[in-house]
Amino acid sequence: MQRHKQPLTNSQLEILKAFSHDLSEEDLKALKKVLADFFAERAIHAANKVWDEKGWTDEDVDRLLHSKLRKREK
Repeated sequence: MQRHKQPLTNSQLEILKAFSHDLSEEDLKALKKVLADFFAERAIHAANKVWDEKGWTDEDVDRLLHSKLRKREK
């Protein structure tokens, strides 16, 4: 018998189970903020890790901000 991959991740399934009832608009807004804060914190942590690993300074970041690193399509 062939197994099919679940269309939802384990975190999606857990969230669906936890919130199988309607939330008020206020609670839904608060939940969205919690999730946004969670992912923002993870992104900041990852960026800080790269910053430290590369030994970047403020000057390095200013140079990156003013450079064009995108490749043009041919």
